[in-house]
Amino acid sequence: MDARIDLIIERLKDVFDPEIPVNIYDLGLIYNVDVDDSNKANIIMTLTAPGCPVADILVEDVRQAALAVDSITEADVELTFEPPWDKSMMSEEARLELGFF
Repeated sequence: MDARIDLIIERLKDVFDPEIPVNIYDLGLIYNVDVDDSNKANIIMTLTAPGCPVADILVEDVRQAALAVDSITEADVELTFEPPWDKSMMSEEARLELGFF
């Protein structure tokens, strides 16, 4: 995997949904992270619910997390609801933290 992607993922693990005490990466909200040849990060993400009241804040937090990586010059975050998020998308650690086992 591209080292730039690894660095972005590490930064994304510092972004939390304010209503859930687990980072958005382990929640399974990040569907894809890619970096093109011009060092632009392209991130596809979702939310736990389409009507999430902090959607704009989370999208901007994700964009800022990607831009915090030194080599990244631009970041585009696409919000999608296909496929819809469900608890099975969480990491094992997140499921344990939230008591879903």
